[in-house]
Amino acid sequence: MMKQFSGAVLLYCTALVLAPFFMGVILKVKAFFGGKKGPSLAIRYQTLAKLLRKGSVYSRSTTFIFKLGPLVSLAASLTGLAFLPVAGQNPVFSFQGDIVFIWYLFGLARFFTVTAALDTASPFEGMGAAREVFFGFLAEATIFLVFLQFALLSGQYSLASFLAGSKAINISSQAGFLLVLIIPAIFFVMLTENARVPVDDPATHLELTMIHEVMILDHSGPDLAIIEAGVFARMLFYATFIANLLLPRGYGLGTQILLFSLLVLLLYIGIGVLESITARLKMDQVPKFILTSFALAFFAIILSLEVTP
Repeated sequence: MMKQFSGAVLLYCTALVLAPFFMGVILKVKAFFGGKKGPSLAIRYQTLAKLLRKGSVYSRSTTFIFKLGPLVSLAASLTGLAFLPVAGQNPVFSFQGDIVFIWYLFGLARFFTVTAALDTASPFEGMGAAREVFFGFLAEATIFLVFLQFALLSGQYSLASFLAGSKAINISSQAGFLLVLIIPAIFFVMLTENARVPVDDPATHLELTMIHEVMILDHSGPDLAIIEAGVFARMLFYATFIANLLLPRGYGLGTQILLFSLLVLLLYIGIGVLESITARLKMDQVPKFILTSFALAFFAIILSLEVTP
């Protein structure tokens, strides 16, 4: 038991260390499509180190909530990732019903992030906070529908039971055909929750079109580094979720870890390609994009009624 726990902790820590590297892959892919050499794959590590060496500047209109927002966001992302199996192995923590706990935890992180933005008394950050809450609400509906479907298929209520063990849901399981609808739905949610194209453009500098970036305009130094680290962990959470669904079973641990790493890398490359060939949607079209993921999950749950648990 202790050996399994140690292995889960090792995989978890390795995933956290590699999270900034995978984000660097996206920049490298986008640079390739732009005909440029692009930054080093270690650029995200360098950015975090640079921000941590700087000092933070606080407006006189802010309170302790402004400082608490980044910490809660990072803590929620790190905790959520600890409940997620890596390479089909058991996670660090797990209990029945943790799917509800994790998303309430993410909701708490969103609440503090939005409150920190409102705490600045900036109309632009308030605008971004309103968009974040609305789009997040739509994305959460899809996620809970996916979890409901997984619960119906497995009879369990934890991420470990969904993605690890002999009854895990993946492409080689009985319900594997449903992933044709489920994986795109989760991928759309990943783009929404992490403010990526076509929902948002992390490279934009126009406040009127920004969502996540406009909420953190007043954060600087170590606070901004904490926010960036939380973003890296949250992106890895969704990529790990999808990779576990795509991961075939029946191989040795070393092979599964290698296949899992390759799947995660391909997901980040896919995001880079998508952002290179796709423009950001108009703001009034974003809800339709998010609700498309809900429609996919809804059709999948109808089809899952024909699958015997």
